[in-house]
Amino acid sequence: MSMLSTPRPLPNRAAPVAGSAAVLAVALPIFLVAGWRVAAWALAVVLWVAGQALGVLLARMRLGLSSLAASGVVAFGMMFRAIAVMVVLVVVAVSDAKLALGAALLYALAYTFELGLSVVAYFSGQPQR
Repeated sequence: MSMLSTPRPLPNRAAPVAGSAAVLAVALPIFLVAGWRVAAWALAVVLWVAGQALGVLLARMRLGLSSLAASGVVAFGMMFRAIAVMVVLVVVAVSDAKLALGAALLYALAYTFELGLSVVAYFSGQPQR
């Protein structure tokens, strides 16, 4: 079996979430010193917090063959999370493109950092047999 096809247990989400929160926290002084709009930082943080709150709700649902309906709801919820962020950013971009761009770039950076930490945590776990 290859490394990618071996199932592993779901890792703890605390480290990836803390890592992305740290990215957002470090970004605030950078925004302030660089003279960038703090409103863009705040919008990215609000979108990130809303996404994390939805993620917490979805994580409480049981997944697997015994609960296919819940698995479907989780899959739809994860898609909704990404679509909702994009819709908010598009709506903001209509009135203020620079604000939306700053928020989108910071959100994408935090999301990518969280995803990277999640992948590392998953593949560092012991394979299930």
